[in-house]
Amino acid sequence: MKTTNKLLIALGAGIVVGGVLGLLFAPKKGADLRKDIANGGKKLSSDIQEKINRGKEKLNGLRKEAEEMAEELS
Repeated sequence: MKTTNKLLIALGAGIVVGGVLGLLFAPKKGADLRKDIANGGKKLSSDIQEKINRGKEKLNGLRKEAEEMAEELS
């Protein structure tokens, strides 16, 4: 794995952990805190799924370009 990827993963994990700790130490009621954590988890899941879908689209585009280049060469 490239150093850049490792750095981005560590940065993302740090942001998530920091956010959770911030919520846990914030002066809120338990019910409000659980709701915030649940909403944050849903948003994170949604963001990850969106990025996965964009990655798939990009890979499909690259695959089509490679196929077209292979046809041109043959």
